[in-house]
Amino acid sequence: MSSRVLIFGATSAIAAEVARLYAARGARLCLVARNAEKLARLALELPADGVTTAVADFANLGAAEDVVRAAIDALGGVDVALVAHGDLGDQLETERSFAAAETTIVANFTSAVALLIPLANHMESARAGTLGVITSVAAERGRPRNYTYGAAKAALNVYLQGLRSRLFAAGVKVTTLKLGPVDTPMTRTHRKTLVFAQPAAVARGIVAAVDAGAAEAYVPGFWAAIMPIVKHTPERVFQRLPFLSGR
Repeated sequence: MSSRVLIFGATSAIAAEVARLYAARGARLCLVARNAEKLARLALELPADGVTTAVADFANLGAAEDVVRAAIDALGGVDVALVAHGDLGDQLETERSFAAAETTIVANFTSAVALLIPLANHMESARAGTLGVITSVAAERGRPRNYTYGAAKAALNVYLQGLRSRLFAAGVKVTTLKLGPVDTPMTRTHRKTLVFAQPAAVARGIVAAVDAGAAEAYVPGFWAAIMPIVKHTPERVFQRLPFLSGR
C-alpha cells in the first residue's frame, strides 16, 4: 500500500476523488494544482496531518523540476506520483490559431513531460515507485472534434511507452491511464451520453490500475472493447460515419 502520494492537477474532479481515496487509506499526500482557492478547499476535507499542498502553473515548463523536487522533499520521498492535469482546449480555435494549438499541446503533452523527467529520474535513482499518467481514448484515433487534444495525448502515450521500458530494470512502474469521457466541469459543454462516466468511479479505476502496476488501463474498462474497433475502422469507412467523424 502506498504511503507517500504526489498528485499534480489535484483539484480536477477526478484527481480530487483520487486524493480522497488515498487519504482514506492513510496515505500522506502532496497536492499540486494551479488554483490556490480550490486547493485549499480540497485540503480542508483531508486529514490535516497527512496533507501538504503547493501551487504551480504547469505551463511554466522551466519551473517544473523545482516543483517536483519541492513536492518530493515535502513528502520525504514518493511512492506514487499521478500526473492528472490537462485541458481539452477549443478544437476550432486550435484550427485557426497556432497559439491556441500550442497551448493545448503544452497543457496535455509538454507540461507532463516536464514533470515526468525529474519524477522518473528520482524514482530510477531510488529504484522504486509508480508513475500514473492520465491520457485519453481520444489519443487512439484522430477525430475532427478533438484531434489537437488527441494528438497531444497520443504523443504522451508514446512517451510513456518508452519511459516504461526504460524504467523497467529499475523496478519502477509506469501506468498509462486511458480515460473515456467523464462528467466533469471540463466537459460541461458536451452533450452527455451513456458512455460518460462519473469521477468517483473513474478514480476507483485509476487507483486499482496503479495498485496493480498495470502498464496500460482503459478507465472505465469497457473502452478496451470499443477502442480497437474505432482505431482500426478503415478511414474510407470512418469518414462516412457521422457519429465517429462528425464534429
